[in-house]
Amino acid sequence: MRHQNNPDLQLWLREAKFLQKAAQSDSLTQSLPVLRRLLESKIFTNITLPELKRHSATIQRKHLLHMLAAENGQSCWADFKKTISTAPKGTLLPYSTERLDAGYLVQWFSSVSEAQRYTEQHSGKVVKVGSQAAVVPE
Repeated sequence: MRHQNNPDLQLWLREAKFLQKAAQSDSLTQSLPVLRRLLESKIFTNITLPELKRHSATIQRKHLLHMLAAENGQSCWADFKKTISTAPKGTLLPYSTERLDAGYLVQWFSSVSEAQRYTEQHSGKVVKVGSQAAVVPE
């Protein structure tokens, strides 16, 4: 299936575009979170955060797509793209899309299992963000 025909896939591609702009931004508040995610996902190795910031112009969309795939447990973008394309519509969305619906009432946890335990008592929807998780109201 071509990405033009899959709205969920278009959201992921838009997310990568947004993240690329943020990573290359002069604003540290926009760029550093994305650069840290790239390093945590092992997209770039043998480079420090300050070095990556200095060379942020070299970050390409493919790096961010690979990061998004890695954060979602896939080995590469091609595998993640297949997963998105075959998943039921609206079930596998980028974190930023989930956050739009949540507003500001988001609980953060250091792991998905902690977030799931929280939802068992307090309800909500677990959203995986890298190795961390957030719980957004349902």
